[in-house]
Amino acid sequence: MNLDEEHSRPVVAPSRLRNFGRALGSRNYRLFFAGQAVSLVGTWMTRMASSWLVFRLSGANANWLLGVVNFAGLAPTFFLGPVAGVFVDRWDRRQVLIATQVLSFVQSVALAIVAFLGEPAEATIWLIAGLNLFQGVINAFDMPARQALLVEMVEKREDLPNAIALNSSLVNGSRLVGPALSGMIIAAVGEAWCFVIDAVSYLGVIVALVAMRIAARPRLHVAASVGRHFVEGVRYAAGFPPIRALLLLIGVVSFATMPQSVLLPVFAAEVLHGGSNTLAFLSASMGLGAFGGALYLASRSTVLGLGKVIIAANLMLGAGLIGFSESTTAWISCVLLVLTGAGMMVQMAAANTLIQTLVDEDKRGRVMSFFGMAFQGTAPFGSLLGGWLAARFGPSAVVLGSGVVVLTAGGAFASQLRRLRRHARPIYVQRGILPDTAAGMNAASELPPVAPT
Repeated sequence: MNLDEEHSRPVVAPSRLRNFGRALGSRNYRLFFAGQAVSLVGTWMTRMASSWLVFRLSGANANWLLGVVNFAGLAPTFFLGPVAGVFVDRWDRRQVLIATQVLSFVQSVALAIVAFLGEPAEATIWLIAGLNLFQGVINAFDMPARQALLVEMVEKREDLPNAIALNSSLVNGSRLVGPALSGMIIAAVGEAWCFVIDAVSYLGVIVALVAMRIAARPRLHVAASVGRHFVEGVRYAAGFPPIRALLLLIGVVSFATMPQSVLLPVFAAEVLHGGSNTLAFLSASMGLGAFGGALYLASRSTVLGLGKVIIAANLMLGAGLIGFSESTTAWISCVLLVLTGAGMMVQMAAANTLIQTLVDEDKRGRVMSFFGMAFQGTAPFGSLLGGWLAARFGPSAVVLGSGVVVLTAGGAFASQLRRLRRHARPIYVQRGILPDTAAGMNAASELPPVAPT
């Protein structure tokens, strides 16, 4: 991972404007992008509506129950994700994604029915937790399949980093729209209609996936057992220092940051003395920062230098969390959440890009399942612990501690950067990503093969 070598810049750098949308030149990626643009708005509406519904029905137990419900939705990624990655390497990834989207449609319909019924409150909360668990199982297969399929959607391998960044910009752009719509719909007609809209939105991405034309790829040899392929993937990821360091950083940061996201309804109501609209503004502020960070990454023409970008984003995230924990003014909280959103998104997407440009193709599904495990799989434990600690020490103290943990993890990663560059450099030379040591090659023409939010 030549993470930040300044002397290794491309000889001719295209303008940032030309770089921004180059992955959209691929038909399959355009279809995916269009389908996601519809579906992700619904996804963010459901996330906010379900959190607000649980908060509204929980009363004095809101801190704890918000943590439990979020744990149910994210825990399967930790426990099932690594095994799911083995199957993603064996199966047709597009078919896996079609199946996960159909099942997610069913889950949203069930959520709408539960919300329309609405009583008794305790039963509704536990039904939501159960449906979140079901969605978590779906996501354990969806995330590695989605990330691994990106490389098959782009026609030019050098467009992969741009595709990852554009996907992140779409996720976070929809985060601006989804919560705002959700806040208005909740205030007007209640949470259930948010789930109805989400269910309908899945049809867009299902149609896009069906319309794709993707060439068959060589499949993982299936004579070996699932266990053997799983162990092979673990050894590969743990044995290569750059991938190992990135996964550890993402795991710690995701674990530490999740309490802030889970506790947003508590901050909106009890710290800032607002309602669902305040929650929508807070969530949209994080989305605005993340969207800006994604646009920055999409404008980059190279993966080189992303190590320093990750460190800067970590500092932004940690400082934003600490500042947010001390704020009691809504507009200041929103500004600080713009910083945390940008720091979180840039850190995660940059790490995703580096892993995808380093990983061997035949292990991509498994390694991306480990990325999902680090990114989403550790989050439920942070969610559960954060809810428990917030009930005892208050939400502000928990988020303050989260910021300190994030900065500590970033410092540990920064101390290893030079050593990690040495391990990654031979791979980038071999793949033509370092043009000064790959004379006569297009700087990225052999870049091999990279997912949510």
